[in-house]
Amino acid sequence: MTRAQRNNLAIYDDVADQWWADDIRWVRTLKNMVPGRFSWFDQMTDWQGKTVLDLGCAGGFMTEALDDRAAIATGIDPAKDAIASAKAHAQLGKRKIHYDVGVGEALPYEDASFDAIVCVDVFEHVQDLGKVVSEIVRVLRPGGALFYDTINRNPLARFVTVTIAEDVLRILPQGTHDPSMFIKPSELKGKFESAGLIPGKTAGLGPRGINRRGDFIFGRVPGTFIIFMGTARKPLSAPE
Repeated sequence: MTRAQRNNLAIYDDVADQWWADDIRWVRTLKNMVPGRFSWFDQMTDWQGKTVLDLGCAGGFMTEALDDRAAIATGIDPAKDAIASAKAHAQLGKRKIHYDVGVGEALPYEDASFDAIVCVDVFEHVQDLGKVVSEIVRVLRPGGALFYDTINRNPLARFVTVTIAEDVLRILPQGTHDPSMFIKPSELKGKFESAGLIPGKTAGLGPRGINRRGDFIFGRVPGTFIIFMGTARKPLSAPE
């Protein structure tokens, strides 16, 4: 597969009308990752009543989970058809979620708009990681927190997420990822610190079992060699 076919973000719009139908295995895989993420994120904060941005929300799996936790949730994604699907599903469930079409490099929100930002399966896809992190800092309130996950850059992560997940098991569409865009934890820590975030704890995320449909169940795993979750916090006041 050529480099031009990698990091294919069109896949999210391509399946937008089936996002919530549970008919597509790779979409179910994304949905199955949500409880695994929150099993760790929920230990770090109480979401109730907090204004939270789901940055890179696609069809809204994480956003609706935030709404379930009584957060005041907003979702944003460049995939307009996926956003339309997210809006329709939220309306069907009478959820008060706000959705926007947009990119992380230019968030359409005022400074200090959110108590927290969730950004999962996103950093390894963006065009300008430094700009995205700067925008996260801008729209976070002082003391606000970022919750994220992304893919580590090393031969093992490339083998598992591209060779196995995309090419062999086909639990992700071929071309989903460009392994050259994967990010080492030390690199992400540097981006955070340069932008003024205080990096927090990290943990591994990966398969923990298989459900009745033969799909992976996800949760916290010991190593951060493949997918790593983490937190970072905006200081209450700017450094002098």
